[in-house]
Amino acid sequence: MLLPVTSTQAPTLTRERILDAALALFAEKGYDATSMREIAEQLGMTKAALYYHFEGKDAIVLALLADIEEQVEELVAWARQQPVDETLRRDVLERWTTIMQAHGITAFRFVMANRHVIHQIRPDRSGMVACMTELYSLLAPETASVEEQLRVRLALMTINMAGFVGSGIDAPDEEILAEARRLALELMP
Repeated sequence: MLLPVTSTQAPTLTRERILDAALALFAEKGYDATSMREIAEQLGMTKAALYYHFEGKDAIVLALLADIEEQVEELVAWARQQPVDETLRRDVLERWTTIMQAHGITAFRFVMANRHVIHQIRPDRSGMVACMTELYSLLAPETASVEEQLRVRLALMTINMAGFVGSGIDAPDEEILAEARRLALELMP
């Protein structure tokens, strides 16, 4: 049974729908070739309604990047409070997977195909880099072996790269992402 959407949930759901639709169009057609009109049409809304939520395509991409960065910051803050062991590594990888795969393979394909756009819109990615650096050091401190440090980094990046390297594999996105998660778990020390 579906529960009715409350008025406080509606803006969040609309925002998520916009992000998903825009991302799908950006990945399919390219960022530059996608217009706000096309995004609105895809959603069955007016351009005015779309502009109510986002002032343009750059704002949509910024919102997507900010959402991901905020979730990664929360993950790092949580991880800081945990004892470093195999369970933490597995839990971080599971949470990382949830964050990075929230928009499916489409997000990865968009990022890889439009890195120049992301750099133009948000040239300062120091917050995300700092989060990644801290996450790496929490899961495998400098005193860990080179192999252990590499395994942690490769495990996390396996999740990120699944969309890019999974292109051309004749399998549903869900299967590719599930296999990437399984392989990442095997890599994690």
